Amino acid sequence: MQAAVRLNDQLAAQAKLALRRLASAVAVVTCRDGETRHAMTATAVNAMSMQPPSMIVCVNRSAGFHAAISRARDFAINILHRRQVEISTGCGGDARGEDRFGLGGWSEENGVPVLPDAQARIVCSKEHRFDYGSHTIFLGRVTSVGIHGEVDPLIYVDGKYTCLPPDAVAVSALQTEIEILRQLAM
Repeated sequence: MQAAVRLNDQLAAQAKLALRRLASAVAVVTCRDGETRHAMTATAVNAMSMQPPSMIVCVNRSAGFHAAISRARDFAINILHRRQVEISTGCGGDARGEDRFGLGGWSEENGVPVLPDAQARIVCSKEHRFDYGSHTIFLGRVTSVGIHGEVDPLIYVDGKYTCLPPDAVAVSALQTEIEILRQLAM
């Protein structure tokens, strides 16, 4: 039995090393539990489906944020811009509780804390949760979306923050947005 545990520990360590190479956009997930606002920096955020528009957020059950999002009805995913490193580090542990909302210009949308100047914010109504291993996967149906500024994400890879080169996606992103708006107008 001990050999199986060592093999599993070794595999987990190798997976951690491999996942350090998976670059991810940085988001701050927020919710409201009664009168209390909660925020957590996350990279384990992704689209689930476009029919219906839905998102998933994975939260470690040992994180303080887990209890709050478990009780919350709604949550928001605030996708950070390259200039929002301080917000990410604050919501990732440097700040506690309500102090996390002292960084940046927060407001509310559908009763959930949001960053209006995040490059995108997606508010979701929590619909399902699935426990797996050490985490819970929260599935939310998108109820509102806000977009701000150019596509210029804050990225986390190999334990560090980085960004795309200037203007790496600006032209193609603008063309995509124009195409989407044209389709909506039809």
